[in-house]
Amino acid sequence: MKLTELQLEQIRNQIKRVKEFGNPFYTNKFKNVNPEDIKTQEDFENLVPFETKQELRDAYPLGLATVPEEKIVRIQASSGTTGSPVVIPYTKKDLEDWADMMAKCYEIAGITQKDRMQITFGYGLWTGAMGAQAGCEKLGALALPLGPGNTERQLRMMQDLKSTVICATSSYALLLAEEVERRGIKDKIFLKKGIIGSERWGDKMRNRIKNNLGIEIYDIYGLTECYGPGVGISGKDENAINIIDDYIYIEILDPLTGKPVPYGEIGEVTLTTLKKEGAPLFRFRTHDLAAFVKEPSKNGLKYPRITPIMGRSDDMIKVKGNIVFPSSIEDVIKSVPGTSSEYHVVIEHVNGREIMTLLVEVESENDRTKISQALASNFKQKYNLTPQVKAVGIGELPRTEGKTKRIEDKRFI
Repeated sequence: MKLTELQLEQIRNQIKRVKEFGNPFYTNKFKNVNPEDIKTQEDFENLVPFETKQELRDAYPLGLATVPEEKIVRIQASSGTTGSPVVIPYTKKDLEDWADMMAKCYEIAGITQKDRMQITFGYGLWTGAMGAQAGCEKLGALALPLGPGNTERQLRMMQDLKSTVICATSSYALLLAEEVERRGIKDKIFLKKGIIGSERWGDKMRNRIKNNLGIEIYDIYGLTECYGPGVGISGKDENAINIIDDYIYIEILDPLTGKPVPYGEIGEVTLTTLKKEGAPLFRFRTHDLAAFVKEPSKNGLKYPRITPIMGRSDDMIKVKGNIVFPSSIEDVIKSVPGTSSEYHVVIEHVNGREIMTLLVEVESENDRTKISQALASNFKQKYNLTPQVKAVGIGELPRTEGKTKRIEDKRFI
């Protein structure tokens, strides 16, 4: 994606500001970078170094701050499940900008002041709910900040307060959709749209949520290190995610070389913030995999567009020498009629051999043996790997209120 003159100027100003502030993290990172030398796209790519998640973790707790402490009005943080959490400081302006990004996303989804938004993301240090609520209030819609869990209350409030928009992870949206179907209350809810984010999901899962709840689905993208949700969102009847480039510059790079991939090819999403005060990002390697979308938006939107997140470069697993992504598994499942969206993979050593077991939910009226055989055959054909497949009934795999862990690697336990 081509940098505009305005974006280049914003990046130069950001680098100059953080160097003058004297933050040790950025002073060291930009010690050999003169912002005035960044005049072109090529200069930016050659002179501005990458940032990694590990670097941000190593700056714990507040080593990323590039404003005086009295200007920091809030912190948010990543979960820290694989090490120290990444703590992100926000200024008042950062929060206002973030709310504006979320409001722009909602407008792309056709949400208005007449809507009632039921927010089921988690409140706390995680950015999901705070961003969703701020954008809702900025837009002027009615926020229903229920937070996660307590499905009984969620369904009651959904009916009694006539929620028109649901904000949820795909896992929890599926749980709610299945409960609506099980209880036969689809005609008693008023939902029109779903703002779904925080984890990747396949077409089968998307369609089950869409059909069970009778809603339009919008895939929202974001990450704690870069404000939170609101970096981008899909348009009406479109899978492509529109990146809010008033605040974000996006690159898609080869994960191995760090060079731009040909337009339309899959690579690693890399983000630079253009206006962030508290903790700006410069070429942050997200590990998310996507591709730029060449076709123009059917809705007339002019934002740069990417595919839905296809997986993560650090989610890649190797089984018997074959590289497997979650998207590879979902691709095979989608190819076999009668399968559901839900699956679970276990990889383990058994008698010195690597065994991959794929558990998949199937509709009750289907022949489980035939489906298992078809899945194993298709997997072998596409990826030169034959898993042990076990077909189970709908609802037999666990449901979660947060992110679902679909791949369990027991080889190194």
